[in-house]
Amino acid sequence: MNEVKIIAEIGINHNGDINLAKQLILEAKKCNANLVKFQKRDIDIVYSKEILDSLRESPWGKTTREQKKGLEFGRKEYEEIDTFCKSNDIEWLASAWDLNSQEFLKSFNLKYNKIASAMIVDLKFLKKVAEEKKYTFISTGMTTMKMIEDAVKIFRENNCPFELMHCVSAYPFEDIHASLNLIKVLKEKFNCEVGYSGHEKGGLIISCAAVALGISSLERHFTLDRTMYGSDQAASITPKGFDELVKSVRKIEKAINGQKTKTILDIEVPVAKKLREHIKQ
Repeated sequence: MNEVKIIAEIGINHNGDINLAKQLILEAKKCNANLVKFQKRDIDIVYSKEILDSLRESPWGKTTREQKKGLEFGRKEYEEIDTFCKSNDIEWLASAWDLNSQEFLKSFNLKYNKIASAMIVDLKFLKKVAEEKKYTFISTGMTTMKMIEDAVKIFRENNCPFELMHCVSAYPFEDIHASLNLIKVLKEKFNCEVGYSGHEKGGLIISCAAVALGISSLERHFTLDRTMYGSDQAASITPKGFDELVKSVRKIEKAINGQKTKTILDIEVPVAKKLREHIKQ
């Protein structure tokens, strides 16, 4: 198997603070993540005026509009992120939640695109992303197999390289809902690479099991403190846990790779000689 791409999903865990975002990037780099990921929204497209005007207490004010605006980075912040990631030798990507945001991200000439589970059913959006022909991670939370088929068809018609990411869209969810068997099902049905975007509760075991099942990428939400403000914090991993996860993934890869056929290993030869000495052929 190839090395699993490990994505530290910062998302909106930066809470609108560019310095916190940079700290998260640095911590992800220290943990040897391959990529850091953000989320980009045009709030006036993604949310209705009624929702934006609704009451919502947050560090930025008393309405949902103030809360969503407070969490959103603009061009200035993303230019800083782009420069900061380049200077620290780590790639970044972002999932756009609308066409305006996808156009915004195109200006950074990123290597990868990401389709969030929320957006996999927006066929017009998928077509625009597929037309860019960049390698795209496609999360499959909140979908039926038919929805995934429709998305895959668009990417294949546009000759856009992609992989699916098995995902359960609950933040967090109990282990019983992980359904890791779907990794194999998706691989066989769509004949493509399949990753895992995890939001499970209680540790790293489910993500490690997904690696053992042959995923090509692993995405987990990343935070400095799970008690911080934000809807994704509870489903996130702190640097200590993320470091342990990355090390575990690399150990699993070594354990899986190896013999393609059953032979006696060099390290087994002296043991075999000793333990079989009494056997007369």
